[in-house]
Amino acid sequence: MTLQAPTGVAVGPGHPVVELIDVSRVFDTTPPVHALRDVNLAIADGEYVSISGPSGSGKSTLLNLLGLLDRPTSGTYLLDGIDTSDLGDRRRASVRGQRIGFVFQAFHLLNTRTVLDNVVVGQIYNRIPRNERKPRAIAALERVGLAHRIDFRPDRLSGGERQRVAIARAIAHSPSLLLCDEPTGNLDSATTEAIMALFEDLHRVDGLTLVVITHDEAVSARAPRTVNIIDGLLTESA
Repeated sequence: MTLQAPTGVAVGPGHPVVELIDVSRVFDTTPPVHALRDVNLAIADGEYVSISGPSGSGKSTLLNLLGLLDRPTSGTYLLDGIDTSDLGDRRRASVRGQRIGFVFQAFHLLNTRTVLDNVVVGQIYNRIPRNERKPRAIAALERVGLAHRIDFRPDRLSGGERQRVAIARAIAHSPSLLLCDEPTGNLDSATTEAIMALFEDLHRVDGLTLVVITHDEAVSARAPRTVNIIDGLLTESA
């Protein structure tokens, strides 16, 4: 499977996919919680970045902002050059569906549907034309090594296989950015190794722009670039 940039993206070597400029997120509690503080972060097309930090450091808040699931209190977020700050909810949902793929710790698969159906259904939200959904789903499942499981239901698969289905669903619409939230959190060490090797292959061969958010130092260390977050502040490993 060859990943292609979404229509309308100005593709060039190293063009920024993610640009956070002086981004802060404050939750209006008593007292206020400063979850992110003046964050500046740029991620170029084709980069593989890990974002690491302990529980409560601001990782989930940063993930939600990068995934257009939340809005910053202040600052600017450019995704593929699109200023998302002032987008209405419908436009934000459209940009999120077309340009971002998500992989979560808990897989979030439909156990009553087949593996193929899970990947096909995921594309409804990405505005993929109906006649393209099944071919894309099959290609994505082949890419992650699950062509022999397309008629199985997820509850008959191992944890590693279920995560591969989730990855196939996330890449089937050729996103600009793949966001992975603790993607190995439910996996044993051997399966973690296999899933991380798959991510690395998707990055190296397909040129996928990959962000892995994790508290696991061993998983984080595999990325060519590591960003640390503590108390809402970002620092970058040398």
